Amino acid sequence: MSIRPVKYLRKSTPTLEGAGVHLRRAFGFGKTSDFDPFLLLDDFRNDIPEDYLAGFPWHPHRGIETITYVLSGTVEHGDSMGNRGSIGAGDIQWMTAGRGIIHQEMPKGDEVGRMHGFQLWANLPASLKMTEPHYQEVKALEIPEVIDDDGTRARIVCGKFWGKTGPVTGIAADPVYIDVSIAPGKRKILPVETTSQAFAYVFAGSGKFCNASGPLSVPTEAIKWLDTSPPIEADNRSLILFDSGDEVEVQAGADGIRFLLISGRPLQEPVAWYGPIVMNTQAELRKAFEELQEGTFLKK
Repeated sequence: MSIRPVKYLRKSTPTLEGAGVHLRRAFGFGKTSDFDPFLLLDDFRNDIPEDYLAGFPWHPHRGIETITYVLSGTVEHGDSMGNRGSIGAGDIQWMTAGRGIIHQEMPKGDEVGRMHGFQLWANLPASLKMTEPHYQEVKALEIPEVIDDDGTRARIVCGKFWGKTGPVTGIAADPVYIDVSIAPGKRKILPVETTSQAFAYVFAGSGKFCNASGPLSVPTEAIKWLDTSPPIEADNRSLILFDSGDEVEVQAGADGIRFLLISGRPLQEPVAWYGPIVMNTQAELRKAFEELQEGTFLKK
């Protein structure tokens, strides 16, 4: 058994998306090999309705899967296949765009104006880029939760963990998507498949990752990291990318810690990416945008 060391720890950065939605981007539109098979993670937690109500009007996707996990509020969605619905607190929507879909996502806050959640993009392998679009929509009560003897909780959205299997199935990259909560002061070792790429994103409390009794081995990004003070703990909006190994070690801080732990098998394929469309070659990417202009993007 080997603990995964931390490759780097950094904070998500503010950005605008859609029709002017204020959110925080943990990673995306950069070096794709670091997170392969994942492309992007957005944290859209916001308590100011004016900053999110404009939403994400009609837009296309091809070649990827989008995974939306709602903590508070609701996201109303519709698409070019005629689907309509909404996902609320604790729900997951896993959309496989495949050969092409046009959809919209419109966030609505809860009774006190909170709109909290995350959207993850996963790449599709070349063999499935042009597969038929489809959804897996899972309600909160359908997501299994395991509570360990020390009070650690794990909601298992996808993949196998602690003897349970998440309800989202049939995903090419064999992802494991878990919402983990660890009680104050507790130390926990969590299994991660050796061949998978893995990262964590903290959204409540704080804690130390890696060999939790000591400082992080690589505390921040490589650029100018010698000029910075190493962060002692990973706290809210911290992204942690792990190196190889088969376990992740976490020491929860005084207020406990809650984080997403996500892993998947790297595709190791070329990536041609522009906006909401991700293909393997520039020629495929150009063709997709030409089809959008010509009105032939959606396939039957």
